[in-house]
Amino acid sequence: MPTQTLNLSIRHLRTRYLAGDLTPAALLAEIRGQLERHAGNPIWIHVLNDSELAPYLNRLAGADPETLPLYGIPFAIKDNIDLAGIPTTAACPAYAYTPARSAHVVERLIAAGAIPVGKTNLDQFATGLVGTRSPFGATRNAFDPDFISGGSSSGSAVAVALGLVSFSLGTDTAGSGRVPAAFNNLVGIKPSRGLVSTAGVVPACRTLDCVGIFALDLPDASEVMRVAAHFDPDDPYARPGAAEPSGRAVEDGPFRFGVPRSLEFFGDTESRRLFEAAAARLKGLGGEPVAIDFQPFEEAARLLYEGPWVAERYAAIEPFIQAHPEALLEVTRRIIAPAAEARAVDAFKAQYRLAALKRQADARMAGVDFILTPTAPTIYTIAQINTDPIGLNSRLGTYTNFMNLLDLAAVSVPAGFRADGLPFGVTLFGPAFSDGALARFGGRLHRAQGLSLGATGHAPGLEVASEGPAQSDVECGRLPLVVCGAHLSGLSLNGQLTERGGRRLRSTRTAPRYRFYALPGGPPHRPGLIRQQQGGAAVEVEVWSLPLDQVGSFLAGIPAPLGLGSVELADGTWEKGFICEGAGAEGARDITDLGGWRAFLDQSG
Repeated sequence: MPTQTLNLSIRHLRTRYLAGDLTPAALLAEIRGQLERHAGNPIWIHVLNDSELAPYLNRLAGADPETLPLYGIPFAIKDNIDLAGIPTTAACPAYAYTPARSAHVVERLIAAGAIPVGKTNLDQFATGLVGTRSPFGATRNAFDPDFISGGSSSGSAVAVALGLVSFSLGTDTAGSGRVPAAFNNLVGIKPSRGLVSTAGVVPACRTLDCVGIFALDLPDASEVMRVAAHFDPDDPYARPGAAEPSGRAVEDGPFRFGVPRSLEFFGDTESRRLFEAAAARLKGLGGEPVAIDFQPFEEAARLLYEGPWVAERYAAIEPFIQAHPEALLEVTRRIIAPAAEARAVDAFKAQYRLAALKRQADARMAGVDFILTPTAPTIYTIAQINTDPIGLNSRLGTYTNFMNLLDLAAVSVPAGFRADGLPFGVTLFGPAFSDGALARFGGRLHRAQGLSLGATGHAPGLEVASEGPAQSDVECGRLPLVVCGAHLSGLSLNGQLTERGGRRLRSTRTAPRYRFYALPGGPPHRPGLIRQQQGGAAVEVEVWSLPLDQVGSFLAGIPAPLGLGSVELADGTWEKGFICEGAGAEGARDITDLGGWRAFLDQSG
């Protein structure tokens, strides 16, 4: 196991920036020292030098960390995603070009304060799940260099796992984000198609491509997704965020999850053992497993490479491959070049079959909150992959290839370690735009295991995790709302939320910057949450969400000195919520030491 590295958790860095004991420039200097330790592993294709980093650091020098959600957060970019002024190679030097503008998603992250550290290695033209198909070298697993890192987003995954960046961008068309996440003990989010813009991304299969997120845990990944998930009208395949599918559990209560009736592990008993343990752990968290006929998903997975969709990979680079066929690695050329002969008739036939399979798959998912599968059935050494690069690669996509064809959202989360010390991951997936619910369920599973984060040696954070929503509730027509008193679940005013279609997203605490009061008057008794310039404590709260068209009537009933403002939560994020004017503390009882409203009620009898 690698030794402990820098703590680059977004929540940890945010706390240090707000306290004034760290600057982005100092952090980047520390990271440079970490990069040198791993110079023998071809993680990077280009690391930004001092002059290339200067504009990003200079911009932050005059910025307030409170105003930028990703202030000073270092990240990596897969080298098929554009960063202005830095060559994009797609792991093919002859193909390289230097974009004048960054990809839409990169622009959003930088605008939110994130700092690009460099461009990462990948399977050439994002064609592969192994991380070995690159002229820059095979990226090596963060836990054992003899094993594959997974791909195609190999460098992006390993950079996060080794603690070189806080998060990274990859792409995920057939598993290129989820597979390396599983192989390196990471969270890997594959969002709903179109939720994150692919403008400025070298296409693999343009109708299926997704930009994915690698992070050490769901709170960090979800924080990044809040910024990344933004409708881009200039991307013809972008889709606005939609409300989560109805009837899906989002609270910390009972739920139902699908498990395929039969699973293929290709003889890997360790992977089977860990998958069964993950399913049992979900059951212990209140889940009811439901056996699922997996046939339509399996058949859809075969369509991706055995059907005509590989022709999209050819279409993406047709002029280049015609002019420079020798520039492609032999294995990449073997996969892509034959697609030049694909027939339109076969493409239409495959689309008809896919439509039938999607109808069947949707029916399988109708009665469950999500389906659980292994992320990959097994793992191989680099030497094994070199003996059968296409056949073994195909096995790795058993549980990922169908996802974008069937228009599903997915998150891969760590699920333990094999006897040989290598990590294993499972995937939770559901219909398009169930991203937020999947993040919350995945966060529950991940936290329940208490695993170390990536290969950093760091233990999970002690603060209460905030695992969702992965896409902005405001963009989905809902407003997140922090409540701290009688509107809490099961208390006297909670019906004012539920009768308006409110739903509880999570229980958490505020940042340790508040005093908490029981205001005079009542019943019902009312709380007062007042932010402090110095000192203060954390207070128990719940985050709910209300449909935007119900917010006005709800706020109209809030009496002075209470009002709606911004509340800082334990994970460093800010949400709208109940706050109290400072004058409201006059004559009120200070109950900060009790830690929350329920404790006050218990004490009051």
